[in-house]
Amino acid sequence: MRPNCAKMTIAIFGNAMKSETLVEVRHILQFMTEKGVHVLLSQELRQELDLREYPGFPENWDGEKQPENVYGEPIDFALSVGGDGTFLTSAAAIGDKNIPILGVNCGHLGFLADVKSEDLDVILQMLVDGQYTIESRSLLHLTIRDKEGAVREGLIMSPNALNEIAILKQGLTNMLTIETKVNGELLHTYHSDGLVIATPTGSTAYNLSIGGPLMVPQSRGIILTPIAPHSLTVKPIVVPDDWYFDIRVSSRYDAFMVSVDGRSQSLSTDMTLHVERASYTTKVVQIGDNSFLKSLRNKLNWGR
Repeated sequence: MRPNCAKMTIAIFGNAMKSETLVEVRHILQFMTEKGVHVLLSQELRQELDLREYPGFPENWDGEKQPENVYGEPIDFALSVGGDGTFLTSAAAIGDKNIPILGVNCGHLGFLADVKSEDLDVILQMLVDGQYTIESRSLLHLTIRDKEGAVREGLIMSPNALNEIAILKQGLTNMLTIETKVNGELLHTYHSDGLVIATPTGSTAYNLSIGGPLMVPQSRGIILTPIAPHSLTVKPIVVPDDWYFDIRVSSRYDAFMVSVDGRSQSLSTDMTLHVERASYTTKVVQIGDNSFLKSLRNKLNWGR
């Protein structure tokens, strides 16, 4: 990254419907414009903010133009202002553009958005001064095929998951039957309310809430955790992240839900799912002492 902050460019994402997000975005805009940093805003934020007080008026983020921007320079960072859900939305918008993301927490329990409001000025100064590290986080890629075997694209906004791909019951239907093959070999036919396939980053999300194991984000593995399995002997399993999964779902109502980092779609049971590691990684900015182990101690109250 360029050490001269006068040539630095950042993009800011956030939930424009939340007042606390807008407060933090205004603060970041003021800080960055005083430092001479170029700023791009997501369209949602730009529509909600009066930008006349900021020199140069921050430009719109345009996913089709990135990583080149209106200044003819690469984007150095993206700031995701909100909670972990906002971070996942920001990561989906950035996709494979290789732009590191810093998460600013306006929510509650944040493992991805871990910069607190009270630390924001110090963290932003460290960012422009180059005092940071960047971690690469693996993602999952979902391919959906119809009963003829043809790939169905466009059913979900982004088929790549930083946290997890979840197979879920639709409404109040009975349990699902989920035939799961790993590298072409049958692992198990789950009789359950669903199945969560999680990355190490996603181990602290949905996976944690249903009793799945925690993994350090830099680990090379994929977690399979059933949701309310019918058999008590069925447990979560961790496999290498270069393995792939083929999944067929049966249901009394011939339908189920698939969720990719919270982006959900109803599918018919004649469709099949293929899950594998995505071809790119998401870059996450780490500043100060906000380590994963510290997050476990503080946010899960370990030792208290």
